[in-house]
Amino acid sequence: MKLALGLDLYRGAELRMPIEQVRLAEDLGFHSVWTAEAYGSDALSPLAYLAALTTRIKLATGVTQIAARTPAATAMHALTIDALAGGNRTIIGLGVSGPQIVEGWYGQPWGNPNRRLREYIAIMRRVFAREPLTNDGVEFPLPYTGPGSVGQGKPLRSILHPAGEIEIWLGAGGPRNTELCAEVCDGMLPMGWGEDGEQVYGPHLDAGFAARGGRPAKFEIFGGVQVVLTEDVKGAIDAMKPLTAMYVGGMGSATHNYHREAMARRGYPEAAQRVHECWLAGDRQGAIDAIPDEYFDDGALIGSPDRIRSRWERWTRMGFTGLIVRTDDPSGIELLADLAGTRETAGG
Repeated sequence: MKLALGLDLYRGAELRMPIEQVRLAEDLGFHSVWTAEAYGSDALSPLAYLAALTTRIKLATGVTQIAARTPAATAMHALTIDALAGGNRTIIGLGVSGPQIVEGWYGQPWGNPNRRLREYIAIMRRVFAREPLTNDGVEFPLPYTGPGSVGQGKPLRSILHPAGEIEIWLGAGGPRNTELCAEVCDGMLPMGWGEDGEQVYGPHLDAGFAARGGRPAKFEIFGGVQVVLTEDVKGAIDAMKPLTAMYVGGMGSATHNYHREAMARRGYPEAAQRVHECWLAGDRQGAIDAIPDEYFDDGALIGSPDRIRSRWERWTRMGFTGLIVRTDDPSGIELLADLAGTRETAGG
């Protein structure tokens, strides 16, 4: 089981980089460190900063929103970060976000996100391969000849040569994006993978791998786990509920809310619907109370070191190749490194 460190920088009103935690994770053999973005700090700039302060750990986005940049711009960011990091250290995890952010923040049409993802990934691959950049698709036609064009666009190659291999992963939850991920990506960041994740996602992954000609030997599936070291499990769970209620109830609309859908896929469809209804009705406390304690206890590692050790094995049987660990406690990073055996791999 690979381990990764997840940084929730995107949620902060101030940008504070936990450098010592990242260095500790690197020393303990963690595979990667992950950043994200919503509508505050971006996902890519922190990785360029970390490239100067680390030597081995991979630098990853989980996720970069495709509405924020053209595919060529994201590829340029990736090439630059990987060059700063010395090569073979960059993973670009892509995602579509939701209509509220895509249309409200970026001013882009929601349109057909699956088609946009397919073209986006194909263009990034061409940039990395230093091929003349053309695309016949309707989402990102290159060279551009549409309204406002002067007709002078040229199929250009990247001036910067890749310093190493840059991986493309996809944040996916629904069937079509899961299938696309298996067909064209190097890894997957599933939304709502629970105990039966392999059964829920498996058929769509298999369809994508079949279209690809088989599953690549190094295809990764990284889940997420929050680690809270505490003697008060109930108190920790209660503290986690307000943020989850806000995401499940308020980060989306009646028709598009990936957090609500992810909760449903994990086996809590009634709770997800109740949270949504309460939140839209203005009943914030009702939304919080509608989330079962088990939702957090099953989806996180909470409690004393002994309790976490006793609950670790089930995480090794869920079909993940790696876990993105989120914790503010360095002791949690060390405990997971011991459980997963990454300390020995790192020679620590």
